[in-house]
Amino acid sequence: MENLKIKKLDDRAVIPTYGTIDSAGADLYAILDNEIEIQPGETVVINTGLAMAIPRGYVGLIYARSSLGTKRGLAPANKVGVIDADYRGEVKVVLFNQSKTIQTISPNERIAQIVITPFIQVNFEETEELDETERGEGGFGSTN
Repeated sequence: MENLKIKKLDDRAVIPTYGTIDSAGADLYAILDNEIEIQPGETVVINTGLAMAIPRGYVGLIYARSSLGTKRGLAPANKVGVIDADYRGEVKVVLFNQSKTIQTISPNERIAQIVITPFIQVNFEETEELDETERGEGGFGSTN
């Protein structure tokens, strides 16, 4: 297991935790003074009180926790948050309430998960032709 440097910006911050030994995502926790209500259709920014030094060549991807999404209709507003390796500010989670009821977030509640993963940057090379594939231009359900 690799080490990732993390800084608490708030004494109440909770270091991310993995639910099991094989979990890909580590839970992020809400740093709040009090419970907050998220109205249906509302988006709120929630602090984690943490900053991270993600290594070069890696990215932190913030995903919904499945229990919040399926049971309560709460998910990151941008669907997947991207924390670049050169970002050193506070990691925040932008939650959107896609349900029809008010949802409450409590202090220290697990609000999202972060996956640290490698990525590849590419040089974009303009061309007139692309190689042929069996699928071709078929999309949006074309493969059944």
